[in-house]
Amino acid sequence: MSLLSALSTAILPVLSVAAVGFLLGRTREIDVDPLGTITIYVLTPALVFYSLATSSLSGALAAKILGGVALFTAAMVGLAEGAGRLLGETEPVQGALVLSSSFPNAGNYGIPLSAFAFGAVGRSTAVLYIAGQSVLMYTVGVYLASRGEESDVLGSVSEVFRLPLVYAVVAAGLARWFGVVPPTDTAAMETLKLVGDSAIPVMLLILGIQLANTRHGASISRVGVSNGLKLVVAPLVGAAVAVGLGMATNDATVARVFVLECGMPAAITPLILAIEYDEGGDGLTAPEYISTAIFASTLASVVTLTALIAILRAGLLV
Repeated sequence: MSLLSALSTAILPVLSVAAVGFLLGRTREIDVDPLGTITIYVLTPALVFYSLATSSLSGALAAKILGGVALFTAAMVGLAEGAGRLLGETEPVQGALVLSSSFPNAGNYGIPLSAFAFGAVGRSTAVLYIAGQSVLMYTVGVYLASRGEESDVLGSVSEVFRLPLVYAVVAAGLARWFGVVPPTDTAAMETLKLVGDSAIPVMLLILGIQLANTRHGASISRVGVSNGLKLVVAPLVGAAVAVGLGMATNDATVARVFVLECGMPAAITPLILAIEYDEGGDGLTAPEYISTAIFASTLASVVTLTALIAILRAGLLV
């Protein structure tokens, strides 16, 4: 699989829709909060339930994916924490470095890209990945964003139980366990598919709008280490986790999608967490650091993800 083929079949379709959102964000004042609410509470749960309920992934493989997300996140947190301390970073930049390095944009970038690159299996795997990461985002992520501050961490962590996608995962699992998943040609499932499929372009539009409105005035040089960890080291860590858990022995495509998700640019949710716990200051703030990391890593990912998809499709990594 050539780089040109990976770029044209997977990256360009994603970038085209995101670019429309970026242009809209630059030319019109658009509030993404309502779009985000609809995506989180309506579109994504439908996508999650339909994808998992109709997926060919076995329960054992799904458990490996969720376990892999936990192992990958723990490894990246450790590496980023060590790198920050070697650089002499202090809070809040230290926490921002770890957040932006450890959590990939597996949702509104990763799900569409995985679907374009690896089809239905790619989408199902990416959906399960983001479900596992969401739990970690509102536990480990909240701790990283709030450490050193007097904050209601437990109250924020409880947010994970308000996310419909968690219950969509449980519902899909129970439906499969008891063998009560409706046929895909029924009105209920066709409706869920229609609603869920609309999540992908909406996610990409939101990504583009958010990038257009992201503050990235902080020095790009300060986020170089974070971006290096996120775009270069993270896929290698993901590959090691996939091989260690034997994902490829179950399904090579699933293992490749897992690695692709790990190699996504910095996620946007850590920016939201950083803003929530930011207390300002004279130096570089956590929101400024993370917003710069998001902007820079997303631009750089056009090159790194094109190469990564070509490598994965060729079976050279897992």
